Amino acid sequence: MNVDRSVHIHPAAKLRARNVVAIASGKGGVGKTWFSITLAGALARRGRRVLLFDGDLGLANVDVQLGLTPPTDLAGVVTGRIGFAEAISSYEAGGFDILPGRSGSGSLGRLPAERVAMLRLGIVQAARQYDTVLIDLAAGLDQSVRALAATAGTALVVTTDEPTSITDAYAFVKAMLRDNPEADQRIVVNMADSQAGGFRTYETLRNAAQNFLGVAPRLAGIVRRDKLVREAIRRQTPLTIRHPNAPAAMDVDKIAGDLAV
Repeated sequence: MNVDRSVHIHPAAKLRARNVVAIASGKGGVGKTWFSITLAGALARRGRRVLLFDGDLGLANVDVQLGLTPPTDLAGVVTGRIGFAEAISSYEAGGFDILPGRSGSGSLGRLPAERVAMLRLGIVQAARQYDTVLIDLAAGLDQSVRALAATAGTALVVTTDEPTSITDAYAFVKAMLRDNPEADQRIVVNMADSQAGGFRTYETLRNAAQNFLGVAPRLAGIVRRDKLVREAIRRQTPLTIRHPNAPAAMDVDKIAGDLAV
């Protein structure tokens, strides 16, 4: 007898909001958190009310990249010490709010389904107070990642031109199609050597999805490789603030413009 071992979403996980954007990658090292922060800043510069949710307890680093030491974080929410809204901090320099994780405090993958469902409910409720809620998902495809992703109306899947990155991005698209088939999945090619090279990477992923899954995720945008990105990360300042006219910042701003429509 065949046993269905797919992820079963808690009933509360059927909650989703159109203005929630899940930012995902099948693997680490593709610049997903940097992209999430830069996108939050770009949306805020366009006048959007933005919440950036760091959906990673094990390797959370949104606050680190921003040089912040917030008094509350996601760990307090999942342990029940504080409510979802109490864990939100304002990042005034960037014009957006964050709900930080806490690196090393444990993986969301080990949370009971009820706790994950509670986080989903908090995200959907918060979405009523913001124009856009960005979820910086943990890398991988564990149950909690997929459950949080199912909250989103849009998923931005970040990849690079590395074969392993493309393969893992495809795996996320496949999982998302099963868990949240109504979501608008879009591909972000990060650290591209050129627009043409980035588009070839996108075509590889799109063609695989079209041939084997029957879907063709559209291109959200191509973010060019930019030496100023690393410098901004070292300075713990968003690229949109430190170098707003840098090529990578302008590429992310274009993606923000499409999301803000």
